[in-house]
Amino acid sequence: MFNFLIGNAFLLIYSVSFNSCLKLQFFFMVDHLRNQNYIMFLNLSENFFFAIKEINEDPQILYNFTLGFHVYDTLMNTRWAFHSAMQLISPKEQFLPNYHCDNKDNLLAIIEGLGIESSYQIPNIFSLYKIPQVSYIDILELLLYFSWTWVGFFIASGINSEWVLQVMVPEFATHGICFAFIDTVYNLGMIIEYGDIKKWTFKLWNTFMTSTANVFLLFGNLQTPIFLDWLLGLGRDSERTNTTKGKVWILTAQLELKSYSNKQEQKSAKLIYSGALSLVVHSNGLPGFLQFILERKPSNAKEDFLIRDFWSSAFDCTFPNWILNHTNNDLCTGLESMENISENLLERTITGHSYCIYNAEGGIGPYSPGWLHHLFSFYPQLLYFLKQVSFNNNIGEKVSFDQNGVLLTTFDVINWVLFPNESLIGVKVGMINSQVTRDHKLMMNKNPIVWHSWFNEVQPLSVCSNKCQPGYSKQKKEGESFCCYGCIPCPEGKISEWGGKRYCCKQDLYPNNHQNACIPKIVTFLSYNEPMGMGLTTGALFLSLITIAILKTFRTHHSTPIVKANNRDLTYILLASLLLCFLCTLLFIGQPQKIMCVLQQSVFGIVFSVAVSSVLAKTIIVVLAFMATQPGTKKPRGMGKGLSSSIVISCSLIQAGICTVWLSTSPPFLDADIHSGMGEITLQCNEGSPVMFYSMIGYMSFLAIASFIVAFFARNLPDSFNEAKSITFSMLVFCTVWLSFVPTYLSTKGKYMVAVEIFSILASSAGLLSLIFFPKWYIIVVRPELNNWEQLKWRKFLTSNKRIIASLK
Repeated sequence: MFNFLIGNAFLLIYSVSFNSCLKLQFFFMVDHLRNQNYIMFLNLSENFFFAIKEINEDPQILYNFTLGFHVYDTLMNTRWAFHSAMQLISPKEQFLPNYHCDNKDNLLAIIEGLGIESSYQIPNIFSLYKIPQVSYIDILELLLYFSWTWVGFFIASGINSEWVLQVMVPEFATHGICFAFIDTVYNLGMIIEYGDIKKWTFKLWNTFMTSTANVFLLFGNLQTPIFLDWLLGLGRDSERTNTTKGKVWILTAQLELKSYSNKQEQKSAKLIYSGALSLVVHSNGLPGFLQFILERKPSNAKEDFLIRDFWSSAFDCTFPNWILNHTNNDLCTGLESMENISENLLERTITGHSYCIYNAEGGIGPYSPGWLHHLFSFYPQLLYFLKQVSFNNNIGEKVSFDQNGVLLTTFDVINWVLFPNESLIGVKVGMINSQVTRDHKLMMNKNPIVWHSWFNEVQPLSVCSNKCQPGYSKQKKEGESFCCYGCIPCPEGKISEWGGKRYCCKQDLYPNNHQNACIPKIVTFLSYNEPMGMGLTTGALFLSLITIAILKTFRTHHSTPIVKANNRDLTYILLASLLLCFLCTLLFIGQPQKIMCVLQQSVFGIVFSVAVSSVLAKTIIVVLAFMATQPGTKKPRGMGKGLSSSIVISCSLIQAGICTVWLSTSPPFLDADIHSGMGEITLQCNEGSPVMFYSMIGYMSFLAIASFIVAFFARNLPDSFNEAKSITFSMLVFCTVWLSFVPTYLSTKGKYMVAVEIFSILASSAGLLSLIFFPKWYIIVVRPELNNWEQLKWRKFLTSNKRIIASLK
């Protein structure tokens, strides 16, 4: 038969050094802690022994093998925890790590104790030797559920504070939780002089009473709550006060409050732990466990001095030949009944810690016959297997690990309530299940929770700063945690919800007047229904009708001298292009469409270029006509219709080429301006290429300036109807309008940019129409007697001889 060992590193003894001047009450405390350690240890070890008994009695788990155990004391000291761990991989009764001299006893697994630091350090050792261990912890979900973001943190001495700062604090911070303080609860074994403990007790009491956090997290060992309660009691007594501020204590899975052994201790705990919440490893009853512990006898515990020590403390007796001096006590017979021990000293039901030990030992098997002979040649494979193991324990509950070897633990959330009979009892109020998704991980029932009387039985808040009111947002306080902030009015375009979060509304939303909610923006564009759109549309149609009327008048009187004298073809082209200029503005009004965006600027640019080039052609024809009438000057060839048509076509083709390049490279497109107006999304046509847009405008300006220069120098030429002067003034108006267009267009946004361009088109076109054609239309319609050849000759004579006539006067 082969033997296998399972190692167990428990905390048993509270090691303390004292000065001779230490007060008597400290000795009482040490003795109290020692007794409590035996109580805790027995409750844990009895389940450990019970699990080994079940394994050895079940042939399906370890067929033809016997499972033994070694129990080591860590002395609440990391160094001793390391020593105990190395002793487990040494030969029996020798400290020779890495040497395997025993042929019968083979180490199969390690179950480390509940000390926090040893729980992290022992796995580091055995990862080198490929020997598996199991540990558990979880509290974050509870804080998030109650929205507690400002937490005090007490850590028992011996815990790796660097791990807390490097891992735990950043993880909490990512979920919006800050620590008001992080203080160490020193164990009595680390305190040498009374002055030190007095100083530290005052500091602890001051932190407890002055902290603005209403929730404290306690991270420690089994006896940490007892020792902390005692220290706070010393602080309360030293301040000579009976007032103790209420706090919500959150106890991690390593802590227990069941170990208060009398009502006086529970009365003291009322001031501290009433209303506390603890995470306890979920447990179920084990068949045969109660009978097992009640049948335990010192006489049946071979080589087990622990049950004897507990027996001596529980029944206040002494075994014969006992090393310790208990001569004043009765002798222990070993026949005393465990049923007579109070439940405060001996748990009748299995605790969460004991249940973990039971499951950990259950993970050793079952193994099929023959497979275990090859166990030690597959250490790495065994570690991989144990990291992903999943099994059902003897009562049918599933126990499983994730891919990293971390136990998927289920925690019961316990609310500790002090009942009228002064008993501190835990009431289950929720559960945290690590085996389900995070959204369904926490199941809570807040109704039965009883909070500390300090909070008037109302769920307390624990925040550094109160939530900002609607319309206000957070402003971080310099040098303080991000959980501490002031509240300032929200900037324009930003809002705050009740939580005080600051963020901008989405692009299609904007803040309401209170800046506490986002509402949809209104989609706007230059429509026919709004006053500005109606005014521009009316103006465009009115000017179009006038243009049609003038064109019809000129067409009706096309044979009259005034029409013939002004180059009928250019007149018709100019009037037609001006009519199209007025009408093309309608492309800019209304909801923009893709085809409209493509046509708007191109149609406007080409049509306007035709109009301006027609004016340029008229001016050039006037100059050439006057030059042809001078004595000794021959009439230039092609001065008639061919020249004017060539000027109009060539100038227009250049603009058409610019527009073609524009449309082929970066055409205008439908766009939405979401930033120009508060609460508005303006639909508009984006030019696509600003360079090409201003190139088109620049070319039209070039034609207009050329026409203005030519007309300016020809303004004094003899002309019956002052054609050159009319062109000069019309081009002056045209250039003025478009020179002012550029800065105005750049300084406006949204639909007002469209309105500026429409107004510029209408104003410049109306200037050409009124200054060039209205005087002639007036003569044709109102003063027809002036529309004859005699008047034409007389006006030419007066124009050419005006200097002589002026001298005669």
